Amino acid sequence: MKYLVTGGSGFLGINMIRYLLNRNHDVKSIDLVDFDYPDCKNKIEEIKGDIRNSTAVEEAMKDVDIVIHTAAALPLYKPEDIFSTDVEGTRLLLQTAEKNNVKRFIHISSTAVYGIPDHHPIYEDDKLDGVGPYGIAKIEAENECLKFREQGMCVPILRPKSFIGPERLGVFALFYDWAHTGHGFPMIGKGDNRYQLMDVEDLCDAVYLCAELAENLVNDTFNVGAKDFTTMKEDYQAVLDYAGYGKKIVGLPEKPIILLLKFLEMLKLSPLYKWVYETASKDSFVSIDKAERVLGFNPKYSNKDALIRNYKWYLENLDSFKDASGVSHRVPWKQGILKIAKMFF
Repeated sequence: MKYLVTGGSGFLGINMIRYLLNRNHDVKSIDLVDFDYPDCKNKIEEIKGDIRNSTAVEEAMKDVDIVIHTAAALPLYKPEDIFSTDVEGTRLLLQTAEKNNVKRFIHISSTAVYGIPDHHPIYEDDKLDGVGPYGIAKIEAENECLKFREQGMCVPILRPKSFIGPERLGVFALFYDWAHTGHGFPMIGKGDNRYQLMDVEDLCDAVYLCAELAENLVNDTFNVGAKDFTTMKEDYQAVLDYAGYGKKIVGLPEKPIILLLKFLEMLKLSPLYKWVYETASKDSFVSIDKAERVLGFNPKYSNKDALIRNYKWYLENLDSFKDASGVSHRVPWKQGILKIAKMFF
């Protein structure tokens, strides 16, 4: 099979590309960013281009059997870029895939489509209520997928929980930096809420199941996440324990901290956006029963396993990104005023 991975230079993109190459598939990548992974660069066909550009998308889609759509503008991007990339870009990809008779279009959505729900676990048929431009755009992108599914295309939709693993930095780099330098870590609220994560390798497994299994099984929408997770305080404490400094997760009063973070966000002094700080103290977990039953999805990693695996990769590769920063998952986010707060932990 020939696969096209959109967003191939990103965190999920590179993990998916390695996964496919290990299974002897031909792979193309389209991304705005240079594909700078020496272990894979000469093994794939790279298209440097924007998924909002019809010429680039047409070139990328030639002779492709299966599309894995991971490209997205993340929450720290400008709202106009989020909607043009996540919605209009998805629509253009679907139109071009249909025109080129692509067999399957696997869309990576997000559990951000559920907003802040009033019950747990969350099921695939629960109400969709996106928080902020990113959550709303993810819902609209899914609606584009459903239109093409209704027209006869096979368009599996996966809604993963926050996924981590090799190459993942972003907001998690902030936590890993504090652990690595021998600091405790503050948590909004008591930390007794259950917040499901997942390892990127488990997500790659789920995507591959959607590529390999019969169309009548996969042409649907599935939640995916870790099966084994405890409380936020316990799961994140595992990383501090692994770091070996004897530091602890420190709970902070929820309401005043959220007000402070809102104020700091408004002044552009904090990297944390509304979705992060307003959900960090809440339960957040989905049912993966449907994916287990229909796809045979069987996640290998617990929250603790995934966090520690990601932290080990962070330590092993620290020199390669210690001076980098940005708004994607591939680089650390600037800590802003939180770098000063670090001194108190």
